[in-house]
Amino acid sequence: MRFPLADWIDDHADCRHQLGSSGMGSEVSHPLPTRAEIRAAAEEDLRAELGSHLGVDPRRIFLTVGATEANTAVLFYLGGARRTGSRLCRVDYPEYPSLVDTAACAGLTVSPGARGARVALISQPRNPGGDLWTSDRLEDWAGGARDLVVDETFREFAGRPSIAARGERGRWATGSFTKFFGADDLRVGYVIAPEDGRERFARFHGLLFDELAKYSVAGALACLRELPRIRRDVAAILGPNVRRLRAAFSVPAGPRGPTSFVRVAGFDGNFVAEQALRASVLVCPGRFFGDPSGVRICLTRRSFPRDLAAFLRVRDSLAAPGPRGTLSRARGR
Repeated sequence: MRFPLADWIDDHADCRHQLGSSGMGSEVSHPLPTRAEIRAAAEEDLRAELGSHLGVDPRRIFLTVGATEANTAVLFYLGGARRTGSRLCRVDYPEYPSLVDTAACAGLTVSPGARGARVALISQPRNPGGDLWTSDRLEDWAGGARDLVVDETFREFAGRPSIAARGERGRWATGSFTKFFGADDLRVGYVIAPEDGRERFARFHGLLFDELAKYSVAGALACLRELPRIRRDVAAILGPNVRRLRAAFSVPAGPRGPTSFVRVAGFDGNFVAEQALRASVLVCPGRFFGDPSGVRICLTRRSFPRDLAAFLRVRDSLAAPGPRGTLSRARGR
């Protein structure tokens, strides 16, 4: 058992049509480090390469064993940094559930409408929505929060610079090699701390994390070296899938990340997901993301055209006239 969203995906891994997983692990091959590269692997070299790639001072980069651990470290650090004053944490639903749950566990009071919150927490591109906000929109939404934490796990899909590259006070970013690079076997994530919080966070980070496995460090370095090739491989899969999604749901612009949040008029997401399961189609109910009105679908597989077609048959059957459509619509209210 991990957490509800992950359990939902794992519990339905036998579905014929998989629209549940957001990573490229089954579709994109990342380079495997050689024995010599593993022996020579050093975290200092990885931080330097990441710093060059992200446009930040390597001293601001703190390695972890994944993005979840990176988010946990930042949120617990911020949750314990001040015991007085506001502990409000602003979020925007639908949002990736482990971000919200971790903030609450760290002692922050999660509120979607809190203006003037001390912490603002968001994924970019959004998970599940896939949309990418402009810098102005992001800052306006943060509403002057002292600390803005941006989970950039999907950032590579959009090809956008990290928010941390601007070097602004109180702006934190996290990421990993799991999703875009398809490197599930590499246990590497990272925190990019703002310059004004770097030294204090370094002490906190040192209490939580030991050195990473050399295989993971070497593998991450190899991924960065092959970034152009991996980017082409990902684009060859994601680009056509985004176009198919746009056509199917008549949206003017497709997602910039590997996921999208879709709604079926007249039905809540839980009902749609359960009906999809009957057709062996896996989608993720919006209840996991704090918005039960829709479902998350992922666009990361080469089988997406076939899988999407199966989901659209479920959608169309719900709206079909006759006894089945009438029954389905009543249950979906």
